[in-house]
Amino acid sequence: MKKRHLVPVVAALAGALAVPAAVAAPAASSASSASRTQASVVAAATPIGTTSLADVLLADGNQFDGNWYDYDIVTEAVLAVLAAKPSSPVGLLTKGDVALTAFIPNDRAFQVLAADLTGRWYGSETKVFQALAGAVGIDALERVLLYHVVPSGTVTSSQALRSDGAMLATALPGKSIKVDVLSRWLKLVRLVDGDRNDADPLLNPRALDINKGNRQIAHGIVLVLRPADL
Repeated sequence: MKKRHLVPVVAALAGALAVPAAVAAPAASSASSASRTQASVVAAATPIGTTSLADVLLADGNQFDGNWYDYDIVTEAVLAVLAAKPSSPVGLLTKGDVALTAFIPNDRAFQVLAADLTGRWYGSETKVFQALAGAVGIDALERVLLYHVVPSGTVTSSQALRSDGAMLATALPGKSIKVDVLSRWLKLVRLVDGDRNDADPLLNPRALDINKGNRQIAHGIVLVLRPADL
């Protein structure tokens, strides 16, 4: 797998800072601490709200558009997997009473992934989605989505900033991601994934705690997590 081009990665991070306020919530800063186990990262008390992340993602009308910094492609990917595999664990995202944390790549992140996999830069969200579906298939798409879900509880941004070095088990069996806090003050957190040949995604500091107060919470990320070398 080739290294991601620096320019698209930098562009993804810069543009992501313009995430629409409708889905972004400010996060509280907190003191740094030693590495934590996953059990100590999740919330001590589960939030009582039951709005699902699927409801949040579908709130903008469920359609591709020209805004590369929202979440249309990940939404369509979830719908495509569930249409093909109705019993997929991806369906947890529709169950608001089940506590989980998701790291959701914006559309630009998928554009970078599609370019990396196919060698072509696609100019529309529709073409990016079609290219990815054709390049990896539904089963691989399902695995990638599950790798973005931590099913053990609700991890807020303030908890993540206190959890440098923690390993989070994902919904993809046997696969984990590592929390790497780069700057507590700037709220910069890197997620170290299973692909050692490519850049790791950062949490978008302006897209933290999406759906806060509910049992399902999400944080925007600027690149797609990879469970292995795709």
